[in-house]
Order: sequence, then structure tokens, then C-alpha cells
Amino acid sequence: MNDIATHLSYLKLPYIRENYEAIGKTAARKQWDHIQYLSELIRQESNFRMDRAIQRRIKMARFPVIKTLDQFNWSWPQKINQAQIKNLFRLKFIEEKSNIIFIGSVGVGKTHIASALGYQACLKNHTVLFTSAIDAINSLIAAQHAGLLKQELKKYFKPSVLLIDELGYLPIDKNGADLLFQIISQRYERGSIIITTNRAFKDWPQIFNNDSILTSALLDRLLHHTEAVVIEGKSYRMREVKKE
Repeated sequence: MNDIATHLSYLKLPYIRENYEAIGKTAARKQWDHIQYLSELIRQESNFRMDRAIQRRIKMARFPVIKTLDQFNWSWPQKINQAQIKNLFRLKFIEEKSNIIFIGSVGVGKTHIASALGYQACLKNHTVLFTSAIDAINSLIAAQHAGLLKQELKKYFKPSVLLIDELGYLPIDKNGADLLFQIISQRYERGSIIITTNRAFKDWPQIFNNDSILTSALLDRLLHHTEAVVIEGKSYRMREVKKE
């Protein structure tokens, strides 16, 4: 028995190492043959590894809070295309390396749906990174000052899905706009981007330091393969505050 556990540890089969005896008793009770017993051990080891990989991807995504589509209150927004959003959860946009942009005022559920979409991607074996626009820019500026910009940029290039939250909520100076442009430009047709914003596209120059040339170049790349989702309504969070 000790030799079996040692070999299983060497082969890195933790579930089988911890459970082969218990499953063996079940096999004896149910009169499984050796193939059924071995199949069950392999199936459970595989499930264990898949679950562990999912949890690792969720952790690496850095979601501030885990959200799912089942938790979303569809009755709250005044205008929302439920069929369009549910279709996004098929995750075809990741295979096509296209983008999703959620547009709407504060508190209508943009971040909830975007986070749920990222979470679903993690469950389906895709890598995801969640960041606010300002956090991404600040981390890149800090890396730039430390001479580590190239390495920091790779963090935003690597995931299958990059989720940029709250674009347009705070102004971005020229350096920040240039850095964000690098992310979007490098991911063009190489990886999907999900963006939440409170600004219509015509107002995006105001986000990027009124630089119409940079904004035009950014939108040219971003919108080439993008589906826009418009959500209208009042802030759900303010409703909760008023109740209290």
C-alpha cells in the first residue's frame, strides 16, 4: 500500500492516491470488474484536475466579486436586449477573437454582466484578466518608471479575454492614453476584449485627453470586430440605498 501511494505521488495523481482504497471498497460492494474500477479512478482524477484548473483560472482572473448571469435582475434596466446578452454566453466571440463593449450609465449592471461573462469563460477553459481602466494604466505607468513596461504589458496581452472595467469614469492623460492604446493595438485580432463604459463612442475623445487622432486609431482597431451592448436605466445601487 505504501508503494502504491509513493508511486501515485510520483505520478502526481493526488485524487487516486487519496481515494483508491475507498473506491476499491465501492467497486467490491457493487461487483465492478477491474476495468470499471480503473475507469472510475481515472474519471474522478480527471474531474479533480479540471475543477482545480477552473479554480486556478478564476483566481488568476482577479474578479473583485464572482458574478453569474443567474444573479442578474433583468427587470431593473429600462432597456436591455436579453437575447443578445444570453447569446454572448455561448462565448463564440472568444473563438473569433472579437470584442464586446457594454455601454450604459452608472449602476445599470454592465460590470455584473461583463464579470459573469468572464467567469463563464473561466469555466470553459479560457484565461481571463479583470482590471479597471485606471488600475491598468497606473500599473503600466509604475512599470514604465521602473523600466519594466515590456514585462507588464505582457500581462495584458496573454489572457484569452481582457476585461477592462469603467472606461471613461475618470480622465486619462496622454501617457495613459498611449499605454491603453498599446494594449488594444497588440490584442487586435489576437485576443478578445470586454469593456464597460458610461460614454457613447462619439464622446470617447473626451476620455483620451481630447486626442482625436489617437481615439480614432483606437476605435478603428477596437470596433472592427466588436459587438456593442447598450443598457439603459437608473442605478440599481441607488435603489438599494433608498430602500435602506
